[in-house]
Amino acid sequence: MKLNDLLNQESEWLKETGPNSDIVISSRIRLARNLERLSFSHWADEKEQQEVLNQVESAINTSNYLKGSLILRMRDLSNIDKQFLVERHLISREHAAEPDHKGVVISDREIVSIMINEEDHLRFQVLQSGFNLQEAKSLIDRIESELEPHLNFAFSSNWGYLTACPTNVGTGMRASVMLHLPALVMTSQITKVLQAIAKLSLTTRGLFGEGTEARGNFFQISNQISLGRLEVELIDNIERVIRQVIEYEQNARNNLLTHNRELIEDRVWRAYGILKGVRIISSNETIDLLSSMRLGVDMGILKDIGRGIVNELFILTQPAHLQKIEGKALTADKRDVKRAELIRKRLNI
Repeated sequence: MKLNDLLNQESEWLKETGPNSDIVISSRIRLARNLERLSFSHWADEKEQQEVLNQVESAINTSNYLKGSLILRMRDLSNIDKQFLVERHLISREHAAEPDHKGVVISDREIVSIMINEEDHLRFQVLQSGFNLQEAKSLIDRIESELEPHLNFAFSSNWGYLTACPTNVGTGMRASVMLHLPALVMTSQITKVLQAIAKLSLTTRGLFGEGTEARGNFFQISNQISLGRLEVELIDNIERVIRQVIEYEQNARNNLLTHNRELIEDRVWRAYGILKGVRIISSNETIDLLSSMRLGVDMGILKDIGRGIVNELFILTQPAHLQKIEGKALTADKRDVKRAELIRKRLNI
């Protein structure tokens, strides 16, 4: 598998095959791990960082599940390639920003990715479609069990797994769920919901993780701390909260259809009409309009458009994806034109 092959396959987390996929886009389990007797990534010198890379890459070759995975050194990638991986949720923005002595491992179908020398020596990630934390947890446990005999993880009998950030000490696990909540936004209930979530030791981020705003009515909800909690407790807590949020969003959608059907239909059809005829469009406007279209598909207003097409457009219209499709760097203005062309082509088939 090569990097460019990813452009021609559908990311696992966008396949809309998981439970509650009309509201829950994806579920993710992430583990932070560090190697014994080596400084954390931000304090490690070049020799230590190189040692981490060598040990992890060697261990990857022993894993049955990860056999044949794509292993990339970040310094070998162009800026477009790095942003491309960020857009596919395979690496963080921080990992792309400082590429020296960093790497990433990407499994078949992009279900598993492992960042090497990010904030921690290893950041394991498993992504699943829909509300599917349990399956993601089962798979990440398998990956860790295959690698652990070949990597000595830093562990304290008092504190658990040792991590660069104190909030990750303990299990080192972060469970997160990406939700599409347009009805809660439209009915002005979202602030109340997010405030309630914050009181339950959960945090909310945008579409591309930490430091990003919630464009397109996408909200990523995850646990804030892992110290002093069992993994099963962390997952049970977030699952309980997410079930409530799903119920709130479903009720809000039903109320809109019952009491404001013309309003919601107008919003959906306006978005669809603009996107079918657009000639120049920015990335942010695209995400917002696709959000309305996706709501229309989920509520049965747009009957001839599949959710898969909308999901695909969320990714393919991102800046790096457009440039990978064109095979060259594009100015922002040119991207806006190419983005419009791609949207028209996909929607007017």
